[in-house]
Amino acid sequence: MDQNEIETLQYYLKEYGQQAEVFAGQLELMENGRMEALAAIEALEALATSEDGTVLLQIGGGASLRAKVLEPEKVLLNIGSEVIVEKTSVDAIEYLKDRITELEASQKKVSEALEKLRAQTNEIAKRLEQGYRQAPGGSPVPHRHDHEDHDEE
Repeated sequence: MDQNEIETLQYYLKEYGQQAEVFAGQLELMENGRMEALAAIEALEALATSEDGTVLLQIGGGASLRAKVLEPEKVLLNIGSEVIVEKTSVDAIEYLKDRITELEASQKKVSEALEKLRAQTNEIAKRLEQGYRQAPGGSPVPHRHDHEDHDEE
């Protein structure tokens, strides 16, 4: 294996590592969205069983207020691009459940892509290791145990 091929493999290893970070970030965002939707469903279901419509309203900084929901059957939903629609509580719960299903499907696709990318990264790392061993002058083999979790910058 010549020096150009080694450099090319190093480049791909770095690029794939960066792509893996992007995928991991996307997975985290999707999981956060899923958890928020689950929390919203839980809150709407709890509100439906509340006798007087009183809830704890988080206002930030760890502070909450007891608040009375005047119209618990009317829920305002952001459906994307800052478009807000009004739905009944039941319809809002169904919408949120559908959103969760979509997020879970997307998470599965991104996870599969990330798995493939990590497999390719491992293959490149093995080829690089062979190249280092075969390189003239006996370049040392870098000792890296977990190629996809290291930043090479």
